[in-house]
Amino acid sequence: MTTISFRERLSANIAFMFPDLPFLDRIDAAAAAGFKFVECHFPYDTPIKALLARLRAADVTMSGLNTAPGDVAAGEWGMAALPGRETDFERDFQEALTYAVAVGAQVIHVMAGVVDEGSLAAARATYVKNLKKAAAKAASLGVTLILEPLNNRDKPGYLVSRSDEVAALIAEIDMPNVKMLFDVYHVQIMEGDLTKRLERHAPVIGHVQLASVPERVEPDEGEVSVRHILRTLDHIGYGGLIGLEYKPRGDTVAGLSWIDRIEALV
Repeated sequence: MTTISFRERLSANIAFMFPDLPFLDRIDAAAAAGFKFVECHFPYDTPIKALLARLRAADVTMSGLNTAPGDVAAGEWGMAALPGRETDFERDFQEALTYAVAVGAQVIHVMAGVVDEGSLAAARATYVKNLKKAAAKAASLGVTLILEPLNNRDKPGYLVSRSDEVAALIAEIDMPNVKMLFDVYHVQIMEGDLTKRLERHAPVIGHVQLASVPERVEPDEGEVSVRHILRTLDHIGYGGLIGLEYKPRGDTVAGLSWIDRIEALV
């Protein structure tokens, strides 16, 4: 592995982990469990001042966050690719960028959105146009935008569901601070062939997330060998953070014993 230990590279996704606690208290719980990094989905109900104070008190860095989803009850899951919603996306992206800069987050997951099959071409063009503008704004602030394929079992109709599609979009956008979020859970469900895809997409991978497949719990069960994934990440030279975006089977802290078992093997 790299000179930085596996444990030191882990970022606890507090959207899923420590679910029995209020949002800010999850930061303290992550710190108590030994994490130096947390990531989340949507921190926007918490004022920046309160969020930053809790992160500093816990000596934890928030490594990444998502753009706002929109009206979830109405089926929305991001705005970046929705034709006619460019003003809404610009508002949401500016909010995400403001939070990211304030808390020192390195990456923003820019959520594309759910689109009708008949409007895929227009949605894709809108996504590219919005991302070029957003990436230019983020570049001067040292923030990387990451694009994630979401499997169509969990999120039907999401614009991008395959890593190869995201790679093609990144090539078209052609901005150095636009990268891929390679979530092992989503990619395995849609495409499989994880080793070769990690090797092929290595130059554009900006973040990695882990969860078991198919249950999306601790990555010590299911059809993917986390040990092999970690060795592949080392092989391709990925030295970034690894987000734990899984839903604990039970108590989050008790479930972290998988880290010790894996660390003894890699």
